[in-house]
Amino acid sequence: MEALKLAYGGVTYIAKLFNCSRNTIKHGLEELGAEEILPRIRNRKKGGGRKAILDKEPDINEVFLCLIKEHTAGNPMDETQKWTNLTRANMSDLLAREGFKVSRNVVRKLLKNNGYVKRKPLKNKAGGGHVDRNSQFERIAELKDIYTAEGNPILSVDTKKKEKIGNLSREGKIYTTETVEVYDHDFPSLAEGVAVPHTVYDQARNEAYVTVGTSRDTSEFACDSLRHWWYNYGILYYANATSILM
Repeated sequence: MEALKLAYGGVTYIAKLFNCSRNTIKHGLEELGAEEILPRIRNRKKGGGRKAILDKEPDINEVFLCLIKEHTAGNPMDETQKWTNLTRANMSDLLAREGFKVSRNVVRKLLKNNGYVKRKPLKNKAGGGHVDRNSQFERIAELKDIYTAEGNPILSVDTKKKEKIGNLSREGKIYTTETVEVYDHDFPSLAEGVAVPHTVYDQARNEAYVTVGTSRDTSEFACDSLRHWWYNYGILYYANATSILM
């Protein structure tokens, strides 16, 4: 509108001021003078802009399916259930070899159009059960009630993830005054030993006790861990105990 307010040369002046083409200014003036007024949320007419490659190349979907066919497996009992081991980057490269230079976002649209969505396996199938499975849990629940009523301890024992000890890399970051250099690989031969954490969990007190060993995860170590718990903690909390449920 400012170009119209100025005298002769207004279009040229505005074009130089905004460093754009005179034709751009002229097109803008034509749109302002047109009867059709664009909504405030739009800056161009409907249908303007570059066409999507999926619209320009109608054959791309067929080519896409042919390319991933050799990398696709499925459920023989359900032909609608398929999966592929290709990544979006792999698919983009395969399409480029066929003359379709597309981004990973376009590949995502192609996958979605054909029913492919990134999912992780759903743990929903039972691995089979024993006929007395429920009765086992019912018996455990019954024993827990008995031990709780009698004031005897109920323990859950478990060995946690082993950790190699030594000048090795660890997850996370810490504040340091200088860079801490460690080995570039966590080979067992570079470790000074292995830490084996064994946990004794007291369900009644909701407390866990951890014993860290440096040998192996053996039955002797488990017994030593349990013995350590009893003589240091259990005998204090369950002085009148006659049995332990584990």
